[in-house]
Amino acid sequence: MKKVVIWFTIIAVIFLSLFIYWKYFYTYSEGYRAGMLQKFSYRGTIFKTYEGELILSTVTSNKDVVLASEKFFFTVSDKDIAQKFNQLEGRLIVIHYTEKKGRLFWRGDTRFIVDSVRLNQ
Repeated sequence: MKKVVIWFTIIAVIFLSLFIYWKYFYTYSEGYRAGMLQKFSYRGTIFKTYEGELILSTVTSNKDVVLASEKFFFTVSDKDIAQKFNQLEGRLIVIHYTEKKGRLFWRGDTRFIVDSVRLNQ
């Protein structure tokens, strides 16, 4: 009976470890998004993170005003990249992100973690 309990415990720990890795650390998707940086802030109660909103414009006017849009919320974990975002607010940018299946409270408010940004030409 001891062997059964030991094997069951080992298998349960392995499955739990695999689930935690898949849910919080495995990169589910990655890609690029382009749009206008509407908001970028450093916020949090205990764990402060950089959070942003990107307006993904589907239709724009001739004066760079967004007519139809969707918001894309993201988190930035690198301070050097966050400083770039502070200089690009209100401008058209392209970001590269990775998406996780779940979010961790110390990693930010969203599942989308941005690792690079550049000005849209």
